[in-house]
Amino acid sequence: QVQLVESGGGLVQAGGSLRLSCAASGRTFSLDDMGWFRQAPGKEREFVAHIRWSGGSTYYADSVKGRFTISRDNAKKMVYLQMNSLKPEDTAVYYCAVRRGGYYSDYGSYDYWGQGTQVTVSS
Repeated sequence: QVQLVESGGGLVQAGGSLRLSCAASGRTFSLDDMGWFRQAPGKEREFVAHIRWSGGSTYYADSVKGRFTISRDNAKKMVYLQMNSLKPEDTAVYYCAVRRGGYYSDYGSYDYWGQGTQVTVSS
């Protein structure tokens, strides 16, 4: 079992920055690949970013590439999402998740999810 708790969301103006955090507890975290997804009202949950267990490889959705950075601290069992140059279309609930296998951008590849944190970007 893994428990995930996201934090760091809030209201920010377009062009601003936020740093999301995901705290993990439970089984060994350092061997888990992790991902961030988001879901806007009326839309499906979509992939945002992924990081391998070692932190050596990262992947991003095209819509956030160059603006968002995923990172992790295995000693602290934390995953982060630094979001810069935020746009109104980034408004969504952001979730972190543990990947069990499969393609990194597929929703079905993840089996543990946090409760999400709301990010709202005003224009």
